[in-house]
Amino acid sequence: MSILVTRPHPDNEATAENLRARGHVVLLAPVLKCEPVAFHEESEAAYGGIIVTSANAIRAIAPQLRDLGLLELPLFAVGEHTASVAREAGFTDVIVAGGDAASLRDKVMQGTRDKVLKKKSTLLYLAGADLSRDLGGELGAEGFSVVMQTIYRMAPVKVLPREVCEGFAAHGIEAVLHYSRRSARAFLDAAREEGVEISALAIPQCCLSEAVASVLRDAGASQVLVAASPDENALFDALERALRTRLA
Repeated sequence: MSILVTRPHPDNEATAENLRARGHVVLLAPVLKCEPVAFHEESEAAYGGIIVTSANAIRAIAPQLRDLGLLELPLFAVGEHTASVAREAGFTDVIVAGGDAASLRDKVMQGTRDKVLKKKSTLLYLAGADLSRDLGGELGAEGFSVVMQTIYRMAPVKVLPREVCEGFAAHGIEAVLHYSRRSARAFLDAAREEGVEISALAIPQCCLSEAVASVLRDAGASQVLVAASPDENALFDALERALRTRLA
């Protein structure tokens, strides 16, 4: 029996490695593909810091970071994974939030109290094309000037790997891991296209957040589990709960 990981490449490889270390067999079906968008610097403002809600933003702009002079700025990362990718890219002043946009907003506001940022600083928001929350608007309401640059998009992968379709048909997949609302929707679309939607939704769906879970529930999934916090270890804990329930 396998665990299906829908997370995009390359993060899915690290997830698979962690799952295998826990004794699981893993199948990979990255249902989104990251596509960089050209960065065009149009603002003449001096940035006080950078905010990032995904490691994909760092990867998309990595080749330009040194030339743009951004590595010297404090970077506010949504969570530890994004922070780790930022450090690997050369950032040295990385402030880590609790894993979601709300905690990132609060961490930026805390930055002014901690003297990391000046009040009413101009922030560069390195963003994806599809946003689930208006983080820039929320920070703007707090007095910051936010310059948003869309530097990547996540394009849906419309087919599932053949071994995944065969796994659903043979009832050889025991749970699916979901990391975002957009990837959950892409997974549903691909499963429907491949004719395996009923089998796919009949097994536990383990979700990183309640927002992700709602997509699966709305599609008819009856076994939906939510991580206690928006991080992968908590998601793995939800997976273990799901597997124990199935064995009971």
